[in-house]
Amino acid sequence: MIERLLPAYVSCAATREVTVTDGTLFPEEEELIARSVPKRRNDFATARACARRAMAELGLEPVAVLHGKRGMPLWPEGIVGTLTHCEGYRAAALARAGDVLSLGIDAEPHAPLPDGVAELVVLPSERERFAGEAGDIHWDRLLFSAKESVFKTWYPLTLTELDFEEADLTFHRGAPEGREGERAGVGSSGRAVEGTFSARLLRTDPAVPPVLEGRWRIEDGIVATALLLRADQREAGAPQCP
Repeated sequence: MIERLLPAYVSCAATREVTVTDGTLFPEEEELIARSVPKRRNDFATARACARRAMAELGLEPVAVLHGKRGMPLWPEGIVGTLTHCEGYRAAALARAGDVLSLGIDAEPHAPLPDGVAELVVLPSERERFAGEAGDIHWDRLLFSAKESVFKTWYPLTLTELDFEEADLTFHRGAPEGREGERAGVGSSGRAVEGTFSARLLRTDPAVPPVLEGRWRIEDGIVATALLLRADQREAGAPQCP
């Protein structure tokens, strides 16, 4: 699913399994979650299993994936990457630093946000845009996911916070996929919908273009978003979709 949102030079790996046979952790990783509950351990282990599969596709030996501030994954030198996990989906995306400056992915269940969360995430301008959109997509959850991808792209380049209200997003929707005449809901089995989004940053930093472009997809009950900043984009100052 994530691989459909990113170019071929990005190595992607994903699973819908709760546990995986190649989910053995390095000792350094075990230390990070020694006191974690089983769900946290499973999320951590399966995401890192995906990361090591993506490493293998790039011809890299498997290494521990530790984390820095704000949970930012620490990758081998010359590699940029991002992880995500939610109920029913875990994924990793990695690329060589010569191709990609930064990237972010996020996955969420295709369901409304919990009570009170949308008020913290959605700007008035975004709410106005959603008012005229079809009701078969949970736009608040899609927005949340996209802003997570924006933050994951922003943070490694700036090492500063970017709050939800500091990015104003606009979404563009493509035609739903599926068999002709099918009337299943969006994101259900056999039917998917995807599109693009633009993120206008209300907080600026010279390390990041003021507008970022990403892609999104809803399939089998999961919302996925991805955003990529190519190595040449910061200098050019011209955001482009991956």
